[in-house]
Amino acid sequence: MTVKVLIVDDSAFFRRRLSEIIDADPRMEVIATAANGEEAVSQATRLRPDVITMDMEMPVMDGIAAVRKIMKVRPTPILMISTWTTEGAKATLDALDAGAMDYLPKRFEDLSSDKQAAQKVLRDRIHSVAKGFLAARQPHKTVEVSAAHKMPASSHDVIKQIVIGTSTGGPVALQRILSQLPANFSLPILLVQHMPASFTPSFAERLNAQCAITVKEAKEGDVMQAGVAYLAPGGQQTLFKGRAERLFLNVEAGQATQTYRPCIDMTLSSLARISPANTLAIILTGMGSDGRDGCMELHRLGATVWAQDQASSTIYGMPMAVAKAGIADKILSLDDIGQQLAAMS
Repeated sequence: MTVKVLIVDDSAFFRRRLSEIIDADPRMEVIATAANGEEAVSQATRLRPDVITMDMEMPVMDGIAAVRKIMKVRPTPILMISTWTTEGAKATLDALDAGAMDYLPKRFEDLSSDKQAAQKVLRDRIHSVAKGFLAARQPHKTVEVSAAHKMPASSHDVIKQIVIGTSTGGPVALQRILSQLPANFSLPILLVQHMPASFTPSFAERLNAQCAITVKEAKEGDVMQAGVAYLAPGGQQTLFKGRAERLFLNVEAGQATQTYRPCIDMTLSSLARISPANTLAIILTGMGSDGRDGCMELHRLGATVWAQDQASSTIYGMPMAVAKAGIADKILSLDDIGQQLAAMS
């Protein structure tokens, strides 16, 4: 089935450019364009596109207001077209709170220095979001967790650190989970969210303002402390160093050849060499399978693994990969994850 795309942007040049890139993909078709948010709401209601790309700043009605209206009258996966600046990051996070699913850079070169590769990434992202949104709304098939993998109640006592990995849909998911934790939460948490370097400082500040626990962007040499959630910086890799009794973070430059920066698998693998049996790894909503291999390595060494369920996932890719690998001790909704973590304090 061809994915129907609605492009919303006040620049006629950008609308033409994006239309040409999308229409070059036989899996997709641009069915209409709109020059402002008001037109977008009307087109979305009348034409029922499968996915919408949405500019942020437009006359008549801006992108964030348009997202709120569309998600109210006809929920549709929306990708925000964002500038990867500090102000662009804050606006994009507002759009995600309003209901947008994901975001793309205004400068396609930010996806890749190779023009053709950048266009392919853009097309694949648009197509995957549309398909993922549709799949998430299909009847859910329950993935059974074998009795051998069910976590005994006493295992709470051996967990000393938590790692949460996520991608598409992650900012809203992390907010819902972390906001349930009390200020006296007794464990340290590392958050690994696929996100550009310019976004993570603003995202950490936002989470810190919304949550009772402390949330900060991870820095080189940070020692893991109870009641603090450390957000892995975008564009870099965050690894664990030290020993089980005193873990600290090593933040190093990511390589251009690495698919994810930060990469959940790399983070989990580094922890597997130090303190696997004392780790709770949680994989949330996102495309692909980042986190699965790291969880498998940890699980073999005694770690506890949770995966988000399909019903509460924006994109059931990463948690599904963990569930299908048979290593999920629990498969939980977002609210249940928050509640069960809070019970550990």
